[in-house]
Amino acid sequence: MSEPVFTDLQGWLQALSKASVLLELGVLAMCVLLAWQLTRLLSKSFVEPGNNTIMFGRRVVDGVLFPALWLCLTYVARKLLMHNHVPLALFNLAIPVLLSLLVIRLGVKVLQAAFSETPLIRLLERTISWVAWLAMVLWVSGFLPLVMDELDQISWKVGGSTLSVRKIIEGTLTAGLVLIITLWISSAIESRLLRRATGGELSLRKAFSNAARALLMFIGLLLALSAVGIDLTALSVLGGAIGVGIGFGLQKLAANYVSGFVILAERSMRIGDSVQVDGFNGVITEINARYTVIRSLAGRESIVPNEMLITSRVENLSLADPQIWQSTNVSVGYDSDVDLVSRLLLQAATQQARVLTTPAPSVGLMAFGADGLEFRLGYWIGDPQNGSDNLRSLINLEILRLLRAHRIEIPFPQRVIHQIPK
Repeated sequence: MSEPVFTDLQGWLQALSKASVLLELGVLAMCVLLAWQLTRLLSKSFVEPGNNTIMFGRRVVDGVLFPALWLCLTYVARKLLMHNHVPLALFNLAIPVLLSLLVIRLGVKVLQAAFSETPLIRLLERTISWVAWLAMVLWVSGFLPLVMDELDQISWKVGGSTLSVRKIIEGTLTAGLVLIITLWISSAIESRLLRRATGGELSLRKAFSNAARALLMFIGLLLALSAVGIDLTALSVLGGAIGVGIGFGLQKLAANYVSGFVILAERSMRIGDSVQVDGFNGVITEINARYTVIRSLAGRESIVPNEMLITSRVENLSLADPQIWQSTNVSVGYDSDVDLVSRLLLQAATQQARVLTTPAPSVGLMAFGADGLEFRLGYWIGDPQNGSDNLRSLINLEILRLLRAHRIEIPFPQRVIHQIPK
Protein backbone atom coordinates (compact mmCIF):
# COMPACT_ATOMS: atom_id res chain seq x y z
CA MET A 1 0.00 0.00 0.00
CA SER A 2 1.50 3.28 -1.05
CA GLU A 3 1.62 6.00 1.59
CA PRO A 4 -0.24 9.23 0.85
CA VAL A 5 1.63 12.48 0.39
CA PHE A 6 -0.06 15.69 1.44
CA THR A 7 1.32 18.85 -0.11
CA ASP A 8 -1.15 21.34 1.32
CA LEU A 9 -2.64 22.19 4.69
CA GLN A 10 -6.14 21.18 3.68
CA GLY A 11 -4.99 17.68 2.76
CA TRP A 12 -3.33 17.27 6.17
CA LEU A 13 -6.43 18.48 8.00
CA GLN A 14 -8.65 16.08 6.09
CA ALA A 15 -6.33 13.17 6.78
CA LEU A 16 -6.08 14.00 10.49
CA SER A 17 -9.88 14.20 10.82
CA LYS A 18 -10.37 10.51 10.00
CA ALA A 19 -11.40 8.01 12.68
CA SER A 20 -8.24 5.94 12.09
CA VAL A 21 -6.20 8.77 13.64
CA LEU A 22 -7.38 7.61 17.08
CA LEU A 23 -5.90 4.19 16.37
CA GLU A 24 -2.65 5.78 15.23
CA LEU A 25 -2.57 7.95 18.36
CA GLY A 26 -2.99 4.90 20.58
CA VAL A 27 -0.26 2.99 18.75
CA LEU A 28 2.10 5.99 19.03
CA ALA A 29 1.38 6.19 22.77
CA MET A 30 2.22 2.50 23.12
CA CYS A 31 5.46 3.07 21.17
CA VAL A 32 6.56 5.95 23.40
CA LEU A 33 5.75 4.01 26.59
CA LEU A 34 7.61 0.93 25.34
CA ALA A 35 10.61 3.05 24.28
CA TRP A 36 10.65 4.77 27.67
CA GLN A 37 10.47 1.47 29.54
CA LEU A 38 13.22 -0.15 27.44
CA THR A 39 15.47 2.87 27.89
CA ARG A 40 14.91 2.85 31.65
CA LEU A 41 15.69 -0.87 31.93
CA LEU A 42 18.81 -0.60 29.79
CA SER A 43 20.05 2.43 31.74
CA LYS A 44 19.73 0.51 35.00
CA SER A 45 21.66 -2.41 33.52
CA PHE A 46 24.52 -0.62 31.77
CA VAL A 47 24.88 2.86 33.30
CA GLU A 48 26.08 3.77 36.79
CA PRO A 49 23.73 6.03 38.80
CA GLY A 50 24.33 9.73 38.10
CA ASN A 51 26.55 9.03 35.09
CA ASN A 52 25.91 11.14 31.99
CA THR A 53 26.43 9.32 28.68
CA ILE A 54 25.58 10.07 25.06
CA MET A 55 23.21 7.13 24.68
CA PHE A 56 21.37 7.48 27.99
CA GLY A 57 21.97 10.99 29.35
CA ARG A 58 21.21 12.00 32.93
CA ARG A 59 17.48 11.27 32.54
CA VAL A 60 15.55 8.58 30.67
CA VAL A 61 14.50 10.90 27.83
CA ASP A 62 17.71 12.93 27.78
CA GLY A 63 19.98 10.70 25.70
CA VAL A 64 20.05 9.42 22.14
CA LEU A 65 18.68 5.94 22.91
CA PHE A 66 15.15 7.07 23.77
CA PRO A 67 14.37 8.90 20.47
CA ALA A 68 16.18 6.14 18.53
CA LEU A 69 14.02 3.40 20.10
CA TRP A 70 10.90 5.50 19.68
CA LEU A 71 11.68 6.04 15.99
CA CYS A 72 12.39 2.34 15.39
CA LEU A 73 9.24 1.19 17.18
CA THR A 74 7.16 3.78 15.33
CA TYR A 75 8.59 2.66 11.99
CA VAL A 76 7.81 -1.00 12.76
CA ALA A 77 4.28 -0.12 13.88
CA ARG A 78 3.79 1.93 10.72
CA LYS A 79 4.77 -1.04 8.57
CA LEU A 80 2.33 -3.29 10.45
CA LEU A 81 -0.52 -0.81 10.04
CA MET A 82 0.22 -0.43 6.34
CA HIS A 83 0.24 -4.23 6.00
CA ASN A 84 -3.28 -4.29 7.51
CA HIS A 85 -4.42 -1.55 5.10
CA VAL A 86 -4.98 1.06 7.81
CA PRO A 87 -4.97 4.58 6.31
CA LEU A 88 -2.09 6.56 7.81
CA ALA A 89 -1.85 10.27 8.48
CA LEU A 90 -0.42 10.79 11.96
CA PHE A 91 2.42 8.31 11.39
CA ASN A 92 3.50 10.17 8.24
CA LEU A 93 3.89 13.26 10.43
CA ALA A 94 5.45 11.45 13.40
CA ILE A 95 8.29 9.79 11.46
CA PRO A 96 9.90 13.10 10.27
CA VAL A 97 9.38 14.69 13.69
CA LEU A 98 11.07 11.77 15.49
CA LEU A 99 13.90 11.70 12.95
CA SER A 100 14.52 15.42 13.54
CA LEU A 101 14.41 14.85 17.30
CA LEU A 102 16.96 12.03 16.98
CA VAL A 103 19.32 14.21 14.90
CA ILE A 104 19.04 17.06 17.42
CA ARG A 105 19.67 14.86 20.45
CA LEU A 106 22.60 13.12 18.76
CA GLY A 107 24.28 16.39 17.77
CA VAL A 108 23.69 18.07 21.14
CA LYS A 109 24.84 15.13 23.29
CA VAL A 110 27.97 14.52 21.22
CA LEU A 111 28.96 18.19 21.36
CA GLN A 112 28.35 18.27 25.13
CA ALA A 113 30.50 15.17 25.62
CA ALA A 114 33.34 16.30 23.35
CA PHE A 115 33.59 19.97 24.35
CA SER A 116 32.96 22.14 27.36
CA GLU A 117 29.96 24.44 27.57
CA THR A 118 30.91 27.54 25.56
CA PRO A 119 28.91 30.14 23.56
CA LEU A 120 30.18 28.59 20.30
CA ILE A 121 28.97 25.12 21.29
CA ARG A 122 25.57 26.51 22.30
CA LEU A 123 25.38 28.25 18.91
CA LEU A 124 26.16 24.97 17.13
CA GLU A 125 23.49 23.18 19.16
CA ARG A 126 20.87 25.79 18.18
CA THR A 127 21.99 25.58 14.55
CA ILE A 128 21.53 21.79 14.53
CA SER A 129 18.05 22.22 16.00
CA TRP A 130 16.97 24.84 13.46
CA VAL A 131 18.32 22.87 10.48
CA ALA A 132 16.70 19.62 11.65
CA TRP A 133 13.28 21.21 12.25
CA LEU A 134 13.43 23.17 8.98
CA ALA A 135 14.22 19.98 7.04
CA MET A 136 11.33 18.25 8.81
CA VAL A 137 8.86 21.01 7.86
CA LEU A 138 9.98 20.97 4.22
CA TRP A 139 9.78 17.18 4.14
CA VAL A 140 6.29 16.99 5.63
CA SER A 141 4.94 19.80 3.46
CA GLY A 142 6.34 18.17 0.32
CA PHE A 143 8.46 21.22 -0.58
CA LEU A 144 11.83 19.56 0.08
CA PRO A 145 12.23 17.98 -3.41
CA LEU A 146 11.15 21.24 -5.06
CA VAL A 147 13.57 23.31 -3.00
CA MET A 148 16.44 20.91 -3.66
CA ASP A 149 15.71 20.96 -7.43
CA GLU A 150 15.77 24.75 -7.44
CA LEU A 151 19.04 24.83 -5.50
CA ASP A 152 20.51 22.35 -7.97
CA GLN A 153 19.89 24.85 -10.76
CA ILE A 154 22.19 27.40 -9.09
CA SER A 155 25.60 26.16 -10.18
CA TRP A 156 28.99 27.41 -11.36
CA LYS A 157 32.20 25.89 -12.64
CA VAL A 158 35.28 25.73 -10.46
CA GLY A 159 38.22 24.47 -12.47
CA GLY A 160 37.18 21.22 -14.09
CA SER A 161 34.22 20.51 -11.78
CA THR A 162 30.73 21.98 -11.46
CA LEU A 163 29.45 23.03 -8.05
CA SER A 164 25.86 23.80 -7.10
CA VAL A 165 24.21 25.09 -3.95
CA ARG A 166 22.57 21.70 -3.48
CA LYS A 167 25.91 19.87 -3.62
CA ILE A 168 27.43 22.29 -1.12
CA ILE A 169 24.50 21.88 1.31
CA GLU A 170 24.48 18.09 1.00
CA GLY A 171 28.27 17.96 1.37
CA THR A 172 28.18 20.24 4.42
CA LEU A 173 25.49 18.12 6.09
CA THR A 174 27.42 14.95 5.30
CA ALA A 175 30.61 16.50 6.66
CA GLY A 176 28.80 17.53 9.85
CA LEU A 177 27.44 14.01 10.28
CA VAL A 178 30.90 12.50 9.76
CA LEU A 179 32.46 14.85 12.33
CA ILE A 180 29.70 14.15 14.86
CA ILE A 181 30.22 10.39 14.48
CA THR A 182 33.98 10.91 14.81
CA LEU A 183 33.53 12.94 18.00
CA TRP A 184 31.15 10.29 19.32
CA ILE A 185 33.69 7.51 18.77
CA SER A 186 36.54 9.54 20.29
CA SER A 187 34.40 10.45 23.34
CA ALA A 188 33.51 6.78 23.83
CA ILE A 189 37.18 5.79 23.61
CA GLU A 190 38.17 8.51 26.08
CA SER A 191 35.43 7.53 28.53
CA ARG A 192 36.46 3.87 28.42
CA LEU A 193 40.17 4.64 28.77
CA LEU A 194 39.77 7.03 31.71
CA ARG A 195 37.27 4.87 33.60
CA ARG A 196 38.54 4.09 37.12
CA ALA A 197 42.09 5.22 36.27
CA THR A 198 44.17 7.06 38.87
CA GLY A 199 47.64 8.51 39.22
CA GLY A 200 50.21 7.50 36.64
CA GLU A 201 47.78 5.17 34.92
CA LEU A 202 45.40 8.10 34.45
CA SER A 203 48.13 10.21 32.83
CA LEU A 204 49.14 7.42 30.45
CA ARG A 205 45.54 6.74 29.45
CA LYS A 206 45.02 10.47 28.95
CA ALA A 207 47.93 10.45 26.49
CA PHE A 208 46.38 7.59 24.50
CA SER A 209 43.01 9.34 24.63
CA ASN A 210 44.43 12.60 23.24
CA ALA A 211 46.28 10.73 20.49
CA ALA A 212 43.15 8.74 19.54
CA ARG A 213 41.01 11.88 19.41
CA ALA A 214 43.56 13.73 17.26
CA LEU A 215 43.84 10.78 14.85
CA LEU A 216 40.07 10.33 14.58
CA MET A 217 39.51 14.07 14.09
CA PHE A 218 42.11 14.09 11.31
CA ILE A 219 40.46 11.14 9.56
CA GLY A 220 37.03 12.69 10.05
CA LEU A 221 38.25 15.99 8.61
CA LEU A 222 39.60 14.25 5.51
CA LEU A 223 36.30 12.39 5.03
CA ALA A 224 34.35 15.59 5.56
CA LEU A 225 36.40 17.49 2.99
CA SER A 226 35.97 14.63 0.56
CA ALA A 227 32.20 14.68 1.16
CA VAL A 228 32.05 18.40 0.41
CA GLY A 229 33.79 17.74 -2.90
CA ILE A 230 37.25 19.14 -2.18
CA ASP A 231 40.07 17.37 -3.98
CA LEU A 232 42.38 16.08 -1.26
CA THR A 233 45.39 16.07 -3.60
CA ALA A 234 45.28 19.85 -3.50
CA LEU A 235 46.01 19.71 0.22
CA SER A 236 49.61 18.66 -0.40
CA VAL A 237 50.55 22.26 -1.14
CA LEU A 238 48.66 23.41 1.95
CA GLY A 239 50.42 20.76 4.03
CA GLY A 240 53.79 22.05 2.88
CA ALA A 241 52.81 25.60 3.77
CA ILE A 242 51.63 24.46 7.21
CA GLY A 243 54.93 22.66 7.74
CA VAL A 244 56.87 25.83 6.94
CA GLY A 245 54.60 27.81 9.28
CA ILE A 246 55.18 25.35 12.10
CA GLY A 247 58.92 25.46 11.46
CA PHE A 248 59.12 29.25 11.77
CA GLY A 249 56.06 30.88 13.29
CA LEU A 250 54.61 28.09 15.40
CA GLN A 251 57.71 26.73 17.09
CA LYS A 252 56.44 27.43 20.60
CA LEU A 253 53.03 25.98 19.89
CA ALA A 254 54.49 22.82 18.37
CA ALA A 255 56.95 22.53 21.26
CA ASN A 256 54.08 22.72 23.76
CA TYR A 257 52.16 19.95 22.01
CA VAL A 258 55.22 17.71 21.78
CA SER A 259 56.08 18.43 25.43
CA GLY A 260 52.54 17.50 26.46
CA PHE A 261 52.81 14.06 24.89
CA VAL A 262 56.29 13.60 26.41
CA ILE A 263 54.97 14.43 29.90
CA LEU A 264 52.06 12.03 29.55
CA ALA A 265 54.19 9.26 28.10
CA GLU A 266 57.06 9.55 30.62
CA ARG A 267 54.70 10.13 33.56
CA SER A 268 57.20 12.52 35.12
CA MET A 269 54.19 14.53 36.27
CA ARG A 270 50.75 13.07 36.87
CA ILE A 271 47.28 14.35 37.64
CA GLY A 272 47.06 14.80 41.40
CA ASP A 273 50.78 15.52 41.93
CA SER A 274 51.76 18.39 44.21
CA VAL A 275 54.29 20.57 42.33
CA GLN A 276 56.01 23.92 42.43
CA VAL A 277 56.62 25.67 39.12
CA ASP A 278 58.13 29.16 38.84
CA GLY A 279 57.28 29.91 42.48
CA PHE A 280 53.66 28.69 42.15
CA ASN A 281 52.59 25.79 44.40
CA GLY A 282 49.59 23.61 43.69
CA VAL A 283 48.13 20.32 42.55
CA ILE A 284 47.98 19.24 38.89
CA THR A 285 44.31 18.97 37.90
CA GLU A 286 44.59 18.69 34.10
CA ILE A 287 47.29 17.71 31.61
CA ASN A 288 46.21 18.77 28.13
CA ALA A 289 48.04 18.56 24.84
CA ARG A 290 49.24 22.20 24.99
CA TYR A 291 49.13 23.24 28.65
CA THR A 292 48.83 21.94 32.20
CA VAL A 293 46.48 23.33 34.84
CA ILE A 294 47.85 23.66 38.39
CA ARG A 295 45.42 24.58 41.17
CA SER A 296 46.70 26.06 44.40
CA LEU A 297 45.17 25.36 47.80
CA ALA A 298 43.88 28.95 47.80
CA GLY A 299 41.73 28.17 44.75
CA ARG A 300 43.83 29.98 42.13
CA GLU A 301 44.62 28.15 38.89
CA SER A 302 47.78 28.55 36.86
CA ILE A 303 47.85 27.57 33.17
CA VAL A 304 51.44 26.47 32.50
CA PRO A 305 52.68 25.78 28.94
CA ASN A 306 53.97 22.24 28.70
CA GLU A 307 57.31 23.40 27.30
CA MET A 308 58.02 25.16 30.63
CA LEU A 309 57.49 21.89 32.49
CA ILE A 310 60.07 20.20 30.26
CA THR A 311 62.74 22.91 30.10
CA SER A 312 62.40 24.51 33.56
CA ARG A 313 63.09 23.26 37.07
CA VAL A 314 59.97 21.69 38.58
CA GLU A 315 59.66 20.46 42.17
CA ASN A 316 57.38 17.43 42.28
CA LEU A 317 56.49 16.66 45.88
CA SER A 318 54.55 13.53 44.95
CA LEU A 319 56.75 11.75 42.40
CA ALA A 320 59.01 9.61 44.61
CA ASP A 321 57.72 10.15 48.16
CA PRO A 322 54.72 12.25 49.24
CA GLN A 323 56.26 12.85 52.69
CA ILE A 324 57.66 16.35 53.25
CA TRP A 325 59.46 17.94 56.20
CA GLN A 326 58.33 21.15 57.86
CA SER A 327 59.65 23.19 60.75
CA THR A 328 58.69 26.06 63.01
CA ASN A 329 61.02 28.24 65.12
CA VAL A 330 60.34 29.27 68.72
CA SER A 331 62.29 31.64 70.98
CA VAL A 332 62.07 31.41 74.81
CA GLY A 333 63.76 33.21 77.67
CA TYR A 334 67.23 32.24 78.90
CA ASP A 335 65.85 31.24 82.31
CA SER A 336 63.48 28.64 80.80
CA ASP A 337 63.72 24.90 81.50
CA VAL A 338 65.22 23.52 78.27
CA ASP A 339 63.99 19.96 78.83
CA LEU A 340 60.45 21.15 79.55
CA VAL A 341 60.42 23.35 76.43
CA SER A 342 61.57 20.41 74.31
CA ARG A 343 58.81 18.16 75.70
CA LEU A 344 56.13 20.80 75.14
CA LEU A 345 57.20 21.37 71.54
CA LEU A 346 57.10 17.64 70.83
CA GLN A 347 53.69 17.42 72.51
CA ALA A 348 52.33 20.20 70.29
CA ALA A 349 53.44 18.31 67.18
CA THR A 350 52.36 14.81 68.18
CA GLN A 351 48.84 16.00 69.05
CA GLN A 352 48.17 16.70 65.37
CA ALA A 353 46.85 13.67 63.49
CA ARG A 354 48.52 14.71 60.23
CA VAL A 355 52.02 14.67 61.76
CA LEU A 356 53.74 11.35 61.07
CA THR A 357 55.09 9.27 63.93
CA THR A 358 57.67 7.67 61.62
CA PRO A 359 59.90 9.60 61.13
CA ALA A 360 59.16 11.10 64.52
CA PRO A 361 59.15 14.85 65.24
CA SER A 362 62.38 16.31 66.62
CA VAL A 363 63.36 19.38 68.63
CA GLY A 364 66.75 21.08 68.65
CA LEU A 365 68.31 24.09 70.32
CA MET A 366 69.56 25.92 67.25
CA ALA A 367 71.11 29.16 68.53
CA PHE A 368 71.69 31.46 71.49
CA GLY A 369 69.88 34.47 70.17
CA ALA A 370 70.15 38.08 71.21
CA ASP A 371 66.71 37.91 72.86
CA GLY A 372 66.49 34.27 73.99
CA LEU A 373 67.05 30.59 73.26
CA GLU A 374 66.03 29.63 69.72
CA PHE A 375 64.43 26.19 69.28
CA ARG A 376 63.39 24.50 66.06
CA LEU A 377 60.58 21.93 65.91
CA GLY A 378 60.75 19.65 62.84
CA TYR A 379 58.11 17.16 61.73
CA TRP A 380 57.00 15.16 58.66
CA ILE A 381 53.62 15.08 56.93
CA GLY A 382 52.34 12.63 54.30
CA ASP A 383 49.52 14.63 52.72
CA PRO A 384 50.90 17.93 51.37
CA GLN A 385 47.90 18.19 49.04
CA ASN A 386 45.78 19.03 52.10
CA GLY A 387 47.87 22.10 52.84
CA SER A 388 50.91 22.89 54.96
CA ASP A 389 50.26 26.41 56.28
CA ASN A 390 47.07 25.32 58.03
CA LEU A 391 48.92 22.57 59.91
CA ARG A 392 51.78 24.91 60.82
CA SER A 393 49.24 27.37 62.21
CA LEU A 394 47.59 24.69 64.37
CA ILE A 395 50.96 23.60 65.77
CA ASN A 396 52.00 27.22 66.51
CA LEU A 397 48.71 27.85 68.32
CA GLU A 398 49.23 24.72 70.44
CA ILE A 399 52.84 25.75 71.22
CA LEU A 400 51.63 29.18 72.34
CA ARG A 401 48.96 27.64 74.57
CA LEU A 402 51.37 25.17 76.20
CA LEU A 403 54.08 27.77 76.84
CA ARG A 404 51.58 30.14 78.43
CA ALA A 405 50.09 27.32 80.53
CA HIS A 406 53.58 26.54 81.95
CA ARG A 407 54.48 30.24 82.31
CA ILE A 408 57.41 29.98 79.93
CA GLU A 409 58.35 33.41 78.65
CA ILE A 410 58.45 34.24 74.94
CA PRO A 411 60.81 37.23 75.07
CA PHE A 412 60.18 40.49 73.29
CA PRO A 413 62.99 41.87 71.14
CA GLN A 414 65.33 43.91 73.34
CA ARG A 415 67.41 46.86 72.26
CA VAL A 416 69.91 48.85 74.38
CA ILE A 417 70.30 52.54 73.63
CA HIS A 418 73.51 54.15 74.81
CA GLN A 419 73.23 57.88 75.33
CA ILE A 420 76.49 59.77 75.00
CA PRO A 421 76.64 62.69 77.43
CA LYS A 422 77.21 66.08 75.96
